[in-house]
Amino acid sequence: MRTVILIPARYASSRYPGKPLAMLRQPDGRAKSLIRMSWEAARAVKGIDAVYVATDDTRIAEATEAFGGEVIMTDPACENGTVRCADALARLPGPAPDLVVNFQGDAPLTPPWFVEELVAAMAAEPGLAMATPILRCDRTAYSAFIEDRRNGRVGGTTVVADAAGRALYFSKEVIPFIDPGKLPDPVPVFHHVGVYAYRPEALRAYVAAGPCQLEELEGLEQLRFLHAGIPVRCVEVSARGRVFWELNNPHDVGRIEAALRAQQT
Repeated sequence: MRTVILIPARYASSRYPGKPLAMLRQPDGRAKSLIRMSWEAARAVKGIDAVYVATDDTRIAEATEAFGGEVIMTDPACENGTVRCADALARLPGPAPDLVVNFQGDAPLTPPWFVEELVAAMAAEPGLAMATPILRCDRTAYSAFIEDRRNGRVGGTTVVADAAGRALYFSKEVIPFIDPGKLPDPVPVFHHVGVYAYRPEALRAYVAAGPCQLEELEGLEQLRFLHAGIPVRCVEVSARGRVFWELNNPHDVGRIEAALRAQQT
């Protein structure tokens, strides 16, 4: 099964302009750009045939090529990362892939097994249109979500799914709501990891469906799949003791740098 990873990256982020080129301090004191860290994380995934950064910005393209990454230039009109992946799919060199993985350019802490387990799930069920990883929150992660919302910061995304693992809804709010005095253990809140594996036809159906209101209100592109009736399979993964967090706003830089240091101890 030919599998290609695409890393959609844009410069004009409303919450964090220039985010792909933000520099993060590594445990050894050196700094690396976010896009380079994400590319290196994607390259660590086993069983992948190619990795490309998909962008419409020459600054991101030049930075990627400078560290040895491959770039596909996409249409500037792409409204989100999923559409950018669909656009890049049509421009890919070589044989068409059987599976496209959308690897977020703001998630350098994504362990390779998150993607490997996603690809394995798609291989095991040929009828799946797409799948995405979810991670059960521990109390520390749950507290970080609550802190972000309390302070008016738009942070990570949570998801609720049905008994078969099909996503019911994704939100920037923390769902489900839990009375602070009744927080159970384990915490029944799942962090949505912004990685997706699609069949090519699912990407084409997404573009054909066009934007929906919930997608635009929440700022969550994956809601278009649900609105269009395309099932999204949630694959629960384990962080195996590692901290996972995305860079959603400038406040997250410190969180990610701290997580990188913790991985070295």
